[in-house]
Amino acid sequence: QVQLVESGGGLVQPGGSLKLSCAASESAFNMNAMGWYRQGPGKQRELVAIITRGGSTHYTDLVKDRFVISKDNAKNTMYLQMNNLKPEDTAVYYCAARNVEWDYWGQGTQVTVSS
Repeated sequence: QVQLVESGGGLVQPGGSLKLSCAASESAFNMNAMGWYRQGPGKQRELVAIITRGGSTHYTDLVKDRFVISKDNAKNTMYLQMNNLKPEDTAVYYCAARNVEWDYWGQGTQVTVSS
């Protein structure tokens, strides 16, 4: 059974940092890629970052140089370190996994950036 459980969201001031975690079942963690998506208020869900099974990473330009995606193979956990957060980063952040399509999703964790 594929399971993805996000944690680590919360309220942070602009310029602050948060680290999200995604605890995955082994079946999810061994898929071709895992990633973080987000959906802001009134916006469509968008890709934030991807990490492949081999460890290659890709970021959307909006978060490049501020966010870092990583994973711990021993813990079956993926992370998203978010630095220099901006109000426009406010969104529900979702963990996802795929072999071909992004078929597996977590329930999401809210990140709010506000003073």
